[in-house]
Amino acid sequence: MVNLKGVGVALVTPFNAQKEINFNEFEKVVNYVIDGGVDYVVVLGTTGESVTLNKKEKQDLIKACVAITNKRVPVVAGFGGNDTYSTIHDINAFELEGVDAILSVSPYYNKPTQEGIYEHYKAIATNTNLPIVLYNVPGRTASNIRATTTLTLAHDFKNIIAIKEASNDWQQIFWLAREKPADFLLISGNDDLIVPQISIGYDGVISVIANALPKQFSTMVHQALDGDFAAARKTVYDLDELITYLFEQGNPAGVKATMKHLGVCDDVVRLPLMPINADLRNKIGQKLKQLGVL
Repeated sequence: MVNLKGVGVALVTPFNAQKEINFNEFEKVVNYVIDGGVDYVVVLGTTGESVTLNKKEKQDLIKACVAITNKRVPVVAGFGGNDTYSTIHDINAFELEGVDAILSVSPYYNKPTQEGIYEHYKAIATNTNLPIVLYNVPGRTASNIRATTTLTLAHDFKNIIAIKEASNDWQQIFWLAREKPADFLLISGNDDLIVPQISIGYDGVISVIANALPKQFSTMVHQALDGDFAAARKTVYDLDELITYLFEQGNPAGVKATMKHLGVCDDVVRLPLMPINADLRNKIGQKLKQLGVL
């Protein structure tokens, strides 16, 4: 069983000035976050601008990620969509040697019923042997995976091993923690909420800010997992304002701008996303200086 406790990072996809994938910078990003202490990496997530990548680019990124990590940490690949059978086709058609698990976002735009969500994930689970992490992010999909649906899927399918929960609904967050099977992982989708979520039983986070500050963020999460909430709380307060900045004008434009400040990669994004404006860029730079990392 793949171990996805701790900090996963939803990797950005660096682009050059022509908006082609910059694989040299991608290698730099992957090594940077691993050296910074993250526990696993996620390629082709929302932060990786996966919806703007064609299938060849996606396959190339998966192969590059597997090669660069070289089994130092697990690799999770994003496969999701609002067409169940297209998602299944892609999972089975792509070369996934070296991929340890799949992160699959709930169907967006269609607004399926809970029965439809269950059947969607049932179809995926019965057509792959890879471990599956459900991804609930109603702010993007316009459709919530209710706790009852998540728990039913967790009980019914052995290869559905976790959920990345980004609902911001504390009643649902608590319900999942209270009722989940013992071996089912609860992974936060919110950098700013992970410390209190760990206090009620969450196992870790798939992070955006860990692209830019992997060492600081990973240390914080591991402190919380070890029960040292006093130390973790200090970093929460230090990073809270920066986390807000990262999402103020969209993700991953904010985190890419932060990474450009730090010299990790450029901040080019693909349309319809746009780079952040100069004012926000300056605020991020000032915050990084306050944190002592710039």
